[in-house]
Amino acid sequence: MLISLTQAAQLIRQGEVVAIPTETVYGLAADASNDAALLKIYHTKERPQDNPLIVHIAAIDDVQHWAKTFPPLAQRLAKQFWPGPLTLVLPALDSVSTILRAGEPTVALRMPAHPMAHTIIKLVGRGLAAPSANKYTQLSPTSAEHVTQSLGDSIAVVDGGQCDVGIESTIVSVADDDWQLLRPGVIGLEALRACCGQQESLHEAKPKVPGQHLLHYAPRTPCRLFNDRSALLNYAIDHPQAAMLILDHPPVVEQRHYRSLPIMPDLAAVHLYAYLHALDALETPEILIELPPNLPEWAAIRDRLMRAAYLPTKIGH
Repeated sequence: MLISLTQAAQLIRQGEVVAIPTETVYGLAADASNDAALLKIYHTKERPQDNPLIVHIAAIDDVQHWAKTFPPLAQRLAKQFWPGPLTLVLPALDSVSTILRAGEPTVALRMPAHPMAHTIIKLVGRGLAAPSANKYTQLSPTSAEHVTQSLGDSIAVVDGGQCDVGIESTIVSVADDDWQLLRPGVIGLEALRACCGQQESLHEAKPKVPGQHLLHYAPRTPCRLFNDRSALLNYAIDHPQAAMLILDHPPVVEQRHYRSLPIMPDLAAVHLYAYLHALDALETPEILIELPPNLPEWAAIRDRLMRAAYLPTKIGH
């Protein structure tokens, strides 16, 4: 059910959930200060309530309404990358819903760059919780059609077209002068280090944030990962009905079902979920996936693919 921006804001103010576009993926948005609405998010997604939600805000000044402290290091990151695909995890104010933060002492905050998301937040007049608009552990949606495929026709959706970034935000926790990468995204380690002016501080005890489940971002079709093209093609010879997700140029084989990701990581991210959705819809026995190089610039793509194929598949050699 497609709705307008003003209809979306009205429904959210009434305590309903609405799927909205962001530059990363479509989010299932609700008033982040309304516990009943937050519970609707968990129920609709079939998401465990021990999994925190990210609050989407309209301005850097809004951080003060959610975070107990906003260290200079976090302020530098916000000024550099907001609005955009970066989530900051900060110590939460005691007033922040424990349902929102799943009992954690921290809160996750992001300022989306998508103009429709920004407008809806402004119209509602408060922060929005907006995890990906799909069933828990399934493929994230990068179009309004993907939302409906996962959650059904009854969910109200604001159609903002295809997402520009295509994968979930980079998540960074900040405590005083320390920072730590909790989920890779298109904002990579090098960019974070350049902004922070220091290496990340690695701690065994990490804040709980979205995207840490071993099985995540998964098509319904079983996936099998391969470290190189030749191993994938050798396996495909004996499994001609399998679909394939490969890098760069198509293989020279009689293979009907494949998608070819660009060799540039940022462009690959834009197409990743859309291609997996398309291959999943074919209902083939398997999706064979060529892993990108194990290099820092490909960390986010590899993370999504490894989690998508966590069960019941293996990596081919």
